[in-house]
Amino acid sequence: MSATSTPRRGAGDGGRLSGEVAVVSGSTSGLGAEIARRFGAEGAKVVVTGRNAERGRAIAEEIGGAGGEAAFLAADLTSEEECGRLIDDAAEHYGSLTVLVNNAVGSDVGRDARVGELSTQTWEGVLRVALTAVVWLCRAAIPHMERAGHGSIVNISSRAAERATPGLAAYTAAKGGLNALTRSVAADYAGAGIRCNTLSPGYILHERRDADLDADRRHRLEGQQLTRLTEAADVAAAAVYLAGRESEVVTGILLPVDGGSTVARAAKLG
Repeated sequence: MSATSTPRRGAGDGGRLSGEVAVVSGSTSGLGAEIARRFGAEGAKVVVTGRNAERGRAIAEEIGGAGGEAAFLAADLTSEEECGRLIDDAAEHYGSLTVLVNNAVGSDVGRDARVGELSTQTWEGVLRVALTAVVWLCRAAIPHMERAGHGSIVNISSRAAERATPGLAAYTAAKGGLNALTRSVAADYAGAGIRCNTLSPGYILHERRDADLDADRRHRLEGQQLTRLTEAADVAAAAVYLAGRESEVVTGILLPVDGGSTVARAAKLG
């Protein structure tokens, strides 16, 4: 692993995550990158991680350029050894570790399928990154959080765990397992001051995937929301809350961030 640091320039004093050190898995793009940016803006020292060093360094430099502090550490989360090394290197780099965001999913999700057509390779690949790696990362992070006297683990799940999407059997199972794992970690480590919570996004607008979103499709998506379509910034804001001391009495919960689409069908859809 190699680290690239950017100096902190004034942001963070008085930020909601000031004094925290956070590892955000899968943070070289998309939702993970947005969470890393928001954490940096709120005063956390952030470890950006993933397998794409170019993108990861760019995100770390962007956080630094905005006045935060960030480092990039490359890691392959399919490796138990690299998961442990990532956490230990992050704690060594910044002197402690108090926040872990488990956001990474892995490339095998793209080959997901119905159970009858699902290959063992894809099943094991999805679960290895989306669930097993979470256990490895948590197992490595918990001793550092215990030494720090507090910690927060934020697991990024999906509405699919409660409302299955056809053709995503492995992903649905992995996210359901992640939700259950959250409750176990919360119960096991509350006495050590370590909290564990889950964020469950619905459909998130993505600048690349939705760049050519046509009006009919957008109208249909918007019609499924009680409020509005969710953006990555909405999930990042919720992650800041769960990561910081403002939520120190909150543990073991699943917080939907989905425009209300989980709890009710929008009236305009009938």
